Amino acid sequence: QVQLVESGGGLVQPGGSLRLSCAASGSIFSTNAMGWYRQAPEKQRELVATITSGDRTNYADSVKGRFTISGDNAKNTVYLQMNSLKPDDTAVYYCYVLARTSARAWYNDYWGQGTQVTVSS
Repeated sequence: QVQLVESGGGLVQPGGSLRLSCAASGSIFSTNAMGWYRQAPEKQRELVATITSGDRTNYADSVKGRFTISGDNAKNTVYLQMNSLKPDDTAVYYCYVLARTSARAWYNDYWGQGTQVTVSS
């Protein structure tokens, strides 16, 4: 099995910054991508940012220029630096990893429990 542990959420004022971390552990043979989604109350879960094992990144338009995703493949860890936060960024942020547990296994996606980010004055 694969487990993900997120950290770094909290309450921040508009314009502030937070850094989210997510570490994947367990029976990981290799990863293909890691990233973050978020879900605000009464809204659908949406992509925030992803990073592939080759360090290609992808961002939602709403966070481009403000958020930066990075990863450490050796540690199966992904980070999300969030700057210039806005109230609209308030949501539960979920980490995911696309990983396989052996050389012959398919890649599957695994999810963390989520961490709350609240942007409010």
